[in-house]
Amino acid sequence: MVSNDDTLFDKVVNLSKRRGFVFQSADIYGGFRSTYDYGPIGVLLLRNVKEQWWRTMVQLRHDVVGLDASILSPPAVWQASGHLANFTDPLVDCRDCGARHRLDKLDDPDTCPSCSKSGTFTEAREFNLMFKTHAGPMVESAAEVYLRPETAQGMFVNFTNVLNTSRKKPPFGIAQIGKSFRNEITPGNFVFRTREFEQMEMEFFVPPDDSPEWYRHWCDARMAWYHDLGMPTDKLRLREHDDDELSHYSTATADVEFLFPWGWDELEGIANRTDFDLKQHAEHSGTKLEYHDPASGDRYVPHVIEPAAGATRTAMAFLMAAYDEEEVNDDVRTVLRLDSRLAPYKVAVLPLSKKPELI
Repeated sequence: MVSNDDTLFDKVVNLSKRRGFVFQSADIYGGFRSTYDYGPIGVLLLRNVKEQWWRTMVQLRHDVVGLDASILSPPAVWQASGHLANFTDPLVDCRDCGARHRLDKLDDPDTCPSCSKSGTFTEAREFNLMFKTHAGPMVESAAEVYLRPETAQGMFVNFTNVLNTSRKKPPFGIAQIGKSFRNEITPGNFVFRTREFEQMEMEFFVPPDDSPEWYRHWCDARMAWYHDLGMPTDKLRLREHDDDELSHYSTATADVEFLFPWGWDELEGIANRTDFDLKQHAEHSGTKLEYHDPASGDRYVPHVIEPAAGATRTAMAFLMAAYDEEEVNDDVRTVLRLDSRLAPYKVAVLPLSKKPELI
């Protein structure tokens, strides 16, 4: 594996376009920022990542079922989840160069990284990350709908449907792979942070008293998944959130982080979301979202452990971890040392040749 130096990022980006992994979207029109198309080889790699996740999280378990919820949702869903009010990032503009930044991502909150000027930022304002559109022929407030910023809420609002039809009982999970959309202020780092991306999420519903134990289980299980597929141990870590990082509904959260060329960054989050989401949707919809234990007669709202991974950034991490160069007959060639389960091509059929350099 090539060392994680400043050139690795550029090498992987160039390889991606040259070999058909990832193309800039609308390239013939000058491209469209933060959108990418997966080429013939890239779509195979991405599909293999998703299939391995689905196999591990659903097919090999008796306690997890699948779901494919809609991308469009009415405002009521996002009002209940808190996204309409709280799904925001602090936005600042530089008065000197006009650059726009997320305040919470700046190393120095008083200095613009684009022009290095200090004291030039506007007052921070909250910017909602949700994409809004309209359903039907009329552009009016009654027709407003949102593209989902996460797949999770579709699983929460279908909790009772899945519970009744699958005959599962806690502990059990609902898993989903699908597109999500976030109007990011500062997308970047190739396919790592984009406005359209794919998620691999699972909501695991457990009895409240068992949630700490299941949280640890899923932290360990998710780390094992990456290692099993060949992710180097020195490029992967599990970072527990400090108390001041936790969401208001979470009692514990950890990030699976990969050492990218720009530093450690998140591939996946595992969170103990408690009963917040089910209670919110129950309150706003007027529908009970709880489990009734027929043996004991107890009724309770399950707590939720959520492993949520980004499919596209995970594929990117595997690609970077696999990138290598080797010298053959004084020529340096690129090699991708991917696990066979992730490799786009499993077998190569090549024409016979008598040329020594090809043997």
